[in-house]
Amino acid sequence: MTLYKNKYRSESTRAQWWDYGWAAAYFVTICTKDRRHYFGEVNDGKMNLTPIGAIADVLWHEIKNRANHVELDEFVVMPNHIHGILVLKNDSPSAGTGHAPVVVGTGHALSLQQPGIQPGQKRFQNPGKNTLSSIVGSYKSAVTRHSRRLGFKFEWQSRFHDHIIRDDLSYQRIARYIKTNPENWKDDTFNSGL
Repeated sequence: MTLYKNKYRSESTRAQWWDYGWAAAYFVTICTKDRRHYFGEVNDGKMNLTPIGAIADVLWHEIKNRANHVELDEFVVMPNHIHGILVLKNDSPSAGTGHAPVVVGTGHALSLQQPGIQPGQKRFQNPGKNTLSSIVGSYKSAVTRHSRRLGFKFEWQSRFHDHIIRDDLSYQRIARYIKTNPENWKDDTFNSGL
């Protein structure tokens, strides 16, 4: 934690050298607050959704109707978290902070820095509507809003985890992990045993 304007704040977990509006595939994990089992339970390797879990599932699939240039791939709702792959297909430099989109896997990510710009220098200026953070933030807000509107108590963890998928082998491994997550729940690091 660092001190900023006499207040402690947590450091960003985002890659400082990366513009999260760039075209790429992202592995996203979003947890519930205190890893509470709001979304349901896994029985015999199958996820049984609660009404909040059904809301989380339906609204994930709505992302493609609300955000431009987004494709959805593997996705799963687990008792206390969701995993999904979001593919940003931005085809104009207006996405994110305005840098030209890139094709992941064509070079080392550090080479994507612009000359004269220090890592993280421009990251939080005008994050844009089609960035990973804005898409995930909108999704989290929608799930919370609809859950509470229906009278359910629900809270997300304040942050989310992401991983930039850099090649097809990683993509296939992550997709398989997501797909088999319910059947491997007993050994999952997110299984708090509640």
